[in-house]
Amino acid sequence: MTDTHHQIAGLLLAAGGGRRLGGRPKALLTHRGRPLVEYAAGELRAGGCGPVHVVLGARAHDVRERAALDGCVVVENPDWAAGMGSSLRVGLESLAGTGVRAVLVALVDQPGIGAAAVARVAAAFRDESSLVSAAYHGVRGHPVLFGAGHWAGIAATATGDRGARAYLKAHEAAIALVECGDVAAPYDIDTEADLSHLE
Repeated sequence: MTDTHHQIAGLLLAAGGGRRLGGRPKALLTHRGRPLVEYAAGELRAGGCGPVHVVLGARAHDVRERAALDGCVVVENPDWAAGMGSSLRVGLESLAGTGVRAVLVALVDQPGIGAAAVARVAAAFRDESSLVSAAYHGVRGHPVLFGAGHWAGIAATATGDRGARAYLKAHEAAIALVECGDVAAPYDIDTEADLSHLE
């Protein structure tokens, strides 16, 4: 089997407007001296994903100006306000024809999930029918890997803020869970109080 690098794309969903953060897009929050979107894209790459696609939405122009996303494929979701489902669809569309066999999806507002968890989930990839999810003490979380055979079904069911949740629920028996609780923390940056997680 060939090296999984370039078989598994990273897909970073970074389009949200940060409604509960006073309208500050999460992509532009600072973490370890860099915009969060830049940090998160780097973690996908460090975890073995190639190529890395980034979906922007809120204040996309500002994000492009302030974040160094060289080497990433940056796509914009004009319908970002409709929720994460639309960003997931845009991201999957951007991967059509790239030849990658799976996509590993991460969320920009989970900086506690880094390269170690990405690499662990990616290592469980087998083929285009793979469905793999990180788990935290047995509870399913991100990142999630979707073999290419699932993309059409996910795109057809991704609506609102639910993303791939409905699809994953329908295919629960097929999901390989990979415990990542020892190498990552699945908190979200959603509110002002959550900003304390950023460094």
